[in-house]
Amino acid sequence: MKTPGTPDDRSSPAPPSWPAAALRPSTLLDYDERTTMRAWERLLADGDGRDGAAVRSLIHQSWTRCASGGTDAQCSEAPIETGKAEIEHRSHANGELMHASRRTFAGLGRLLDGTGAMLTLADAEGVLVDVIGDYATMRRGMDIHLAVGGKWTEDAVGTNGIGTALLTGEPVYVHAAEHFCAGIKGWTCAGAPIRDPIDGAILGVVDLSGPPDIFRPHNTALVAAAAREIEKALADQQNENRLRLLEAFIANAPNYRRRDGLAIVDHRGRLVYANNLPDAVARDFFKPTGGGAVPRRFEVRRADGRRGLDLGGALPEAMKSCHVSDLAVEGGLRGVALVFPERASEAEHRPLPRPLPRLREGAAAAIVGESAAIREAVDLACRVAETPEVTSLLIEGETGVGKELFARLVHQGCRKSAAAAFVAVNCGAITHELFGSELFGHVAGAFTGATKEGKPGVFELANGGVLSLDEIGEMPLEIQPFLLRVLEERVVHRIGDSRPRPVDVRLIASTNRNLRREVEQGRFRRDLYYRISTVSIRVPPLREREGDVPLLLQHFNERIAGRSGRPALVFEREVVDHLAAHTWPGNVRELRNLVERLHVLRRDDTVRLEDLPAEMLETPAEPAAATAMPDGPKAGAQPAAARAGEIDRQRVMDALAAEGGNLSRVALRLGISRPTLYRKLEQYGIRRGFV
Repeated sequence: MKTPGTPDDRSSPAPPSWPAAALRPSTLLDYDERTTMRAWERLLADGDGRDGAAVRSLIHQSWTRCASGGTDAQCSEAPIETGKAEIEHRSHANGELMHASRRTFAGLGRLLDGTGAMLTLADAEGVLVDVIGDYATMRRGMDIHLAVGGKWTEDAVGTNGIGTALLTGEPVYVHAAEHFCAGIKGWTCAGAPIRDPIDGAILGVVDLSGPPDIFRPHNTALVAAAAREIEKALADQQNENRLRLLEAFIANAPNYRRRDGLAIVDHRGRLVYANNLPDAVARDFFKPTGGGAVPRRFEVRRADGRRGLDLGGALPEAMKSCHVSDLAVEGGLRGVALVFPERASEAEHRPLPRPLPRLREGAAAAIVGESAAIREAVDLACRVAETPEVTSLLIEGETGVGKELFARLVHQGCRKSAAAAFVAVNCGAITHELFGSELFGHVAGAFTGATKEGKPGVFELANGGVLSLDEIGEMPLEIQPFLLRVLEERVVHRIGDSRPRPVDVRLIASTNRNLRREVEQGRFRRDLYYRISTVSIRVPPLREREGDVPLLLQHFNERIAGRSGRPALVFEREVVDHLAAHTWPGNVRELRNLVERLHVLRRDDTVRLEDLPAEMLETPAEPAAATAMPDGPKAGAQPAAARAGEIDRQRVMDALAAEGGNLSRVALRLGISRPTLYRKLEQYGIRRGFV
């Protein structure tokens, strides 16, 4: 007689009707079907855990949780939300997660067709919000509610890749009989949690599921990599949102002083920016909780659909004296700014700072550095931003110095309204054939491949705001006269249309090339150069920013630590000194990438000299040997252009050797686009297959 609750061959739900090939026992992992089933049956029959050694500890612990929690071992499907309103509400609530996963899912989805595998995205409550992959497998998944709306937490459907990953916070795989519920044992799955880059909270799980035959040891690595890609997209979204909130605050905070404390909380109650907070507030209200794992979140309530967020009622008593104001930006994103006024007694004994343009204090939030070189560049950008007569601006600087931050700073100062657009275009990422269409737009049927509805160009999209053209030196010569005409006449003609469309756009062009030399060599139009360089800002390379390396090091260290939920790294003094002496050919981007690498490869919380990459431990090159933008030859010396060209050529050769000729990784290593890399290969006569 069978003990109640144990499986019976006559009553257990049958596995899905997979093709015979899909049911072959896997030989790719240390797994025995019979042993696993016997351990499961004993656990259900009498709660005896002596067979725990027969299965992986992660599986045994999950089974124990399920058994003690009352999960039905005979369950054959997950509960599911079927109401249209419920599904729409959940999709809206997880809009950021779904948007961040779109590119990853689209790329992997195409590869999964015909493989027998499906990729799912679950939210923080274990409910599926997106499914993609092999059509036949998705059809079978609907039989067990492995579909949008299905809830796959451990308490609902036992041990599985989604629910167990949510509970453990780690990537897991669950293979066949390792599932707790009998009706799910005909599947294999691997899931990895997706964490919030701001505070490390789990936002959802990406999971790969299918018949047992799809199991491979690297399935877990695949979903973990997909989760990291989604987290990176989330971080990009959140950085953009953070900048928008800062812009909204700067535009509406005329009485804010540099010494005031400032905290900005986003629409989910997460602290996205803090500066100069009172010690008691920083210690008691913005410190991480729960052993340093997840920083505090504030409960934000909507006052009403139009007015934004109400944070005042959620503040502790000690913070009631701060000024609270809503931050509203385009697209519906909202946040709250908390300003802690400086106490008069503290201000009396502090020397007055030197006068700065109105935007300087706001710029300090995004542009880290106090060196004279960077302050001069920021002050110039602020003055340009506040001068409406300047309709075009050229920002020059080496790769990785942060030219886009300066473009956004100018945008902050010249906005005519909170909704003024900022449109950024990388000229190096547009093919020659599409340049005209991207800049000026086209009408229906203007050329082969044109959209049926027509398309506005970036000038129209930026009307009333700022258009940032990065890497303008990559713009084809044949397009440059049309750009000049738009700048002169302030009207744009779509391709295939004779109707003029007036545009009010401030153009910010940026380049890492010496445009003056490009003009002399016939690669850039002289008249366009003089039109866009009426006012120019040179962003200094990091090697010229004395004292800024330690500040940037601390900034990136704290930001990455906060994003990952792990303690910040501690840099030994000799490490800081060595980094300060480095010439930084990749500038601020190179420094940021180094800190990210150190966080990923950390052995403990201390960074020692031997932890630095080997190329950084070599004798630092003289500043003159870095990739600067030369102005002209010196008497008795090799021409600066030739010297810089040879240095640049060697950098490309070194990167090709280091990356084994992989051009995508070479472009990433050099901090340039692939079209720019192709141009350099042609310019320097480097054959792609030389390695």
